[in-house]
Amino acid sequence: MSTSNALIAQSKQKYILMSPRKMRRVLDVIRGKRVVEAYDILRMMPYKASEVILKKLIEAVSNARVKFGVEDPSVLLISAATADEGPAYRRFKPRAQGRIYRREKPTSHLTIAVQVKES
Repeated sequence: MSTSNALIAQSKQKYILMSPRKMRRVLDVIRGKRVVEAYDILRMMPYKASEVILKKLIEAVSNARVKFGVEDPSVLLISAATADEGPAYRRFKPRAQGRIYRREKPTSHLTIAVQVKES
């Protein structure tokens, strides 16, 4: 994040049923870019994570519009984008001879922050 006087709006979503590693490969591409450029990149990416991230990016821009009155998204930069690890859902799968194998379904917490770019 930048200086303390920067105008920053963010959007968060918790317990997304997707591994944070898969989300980070998409976030690494858009981090630090302008919002309009990130829209185009996310729309063209073939990953399921890009759909979730695009929704949160649109929500962060909407939060900036409400908080600071920013009408034009072209003046916004993605200042921070993180995917942290959440708790894993543990499920059991029956196997041969009465055994079970444990499967873990990872979850992640997504945070996207946008800020008004200094001119």
